[in-house]
Amino acid sequence: MSEAGHDRAGPARDEALDSFIDKWRARWPEWAVAQAFVPPQQREVALAWAALQQELTDAAWGGSDARPGEAKLAWWMEELQGWSRGLRRHPIGLALQKLPAPWTSLGAAIPSLRESRERPRDRDEAFAALAPFAQAVSEIEAALFAAAPASIPLIQIGLLQARLAHTGDAAVPMSVIARAGEGATTRAWAVELLEHWPRGEASRVRRVWNALARQRLRRGDASLPLPPWSALWAAWRGARG
Repeated sequence: MSEAGHDRAGPARDEALDSFIDKWRARWPEWAVAQAFVPPQQREVALAWAALQQELTDAAWGGSDARPGEAKLAWWMEELQGWSRGLRRHPIGLALQKLPAPWTSLGAAIPSLRESRERPRDRDEAFAALAPFAQAVSEIEAALFAAAPASIPLIQIGLLQARLAHTGDAAVPMSVIARAGEGATTRAWAVELLEHWPRGEASRVRRVWNALARQRLRRGDASLPLPPWSALWAAWRGARG
């Protein structure tokens, strides 16, 4: 990964940064509608923060071989430590590095995210594996969006939905596979997540993200974008809390 061109000055945008944001938008086109319920001054930060989380989780969970992702996560640990010292190499740092958030804590939680690649035994283990990373995410969001720290289970379930959307059956706990049988595992896991959807405080950005994720699960496919009317309704309800 190379040094990103230069900081934004005025209306010019950095193409490298936009490319990472566009990757996230491609998976979540609903944001074009849902962002209407997020304060305008938070939207650009929310996009960059979403892109960073996607880079980390893709590295942790993607691909049939874990080693490339492990190398990328090791790089990110160094990168986030550098952010706390005013240094950056990745384009996403253009939007986030200068913001006063506990980036070092996020980097320190990356090993737990890496270990979460292993298929969990059951729902409890799936949540527990993500607890350290979710704690760091909650602290980051409190700083970025001037909100109370989000309930950790709300972060965890958002991550679990994202993993199901990205990796399908590989995200499903062994207990669900044993119960549901071959061919029905992803739907059974989606139903279980919906049945145990947590409540709690969170920033408006997180509430909207989780509302979209929950509505996807309700419609039966974690990876399938919502129709605009469904995204609008879900985002409105999420923003209301």
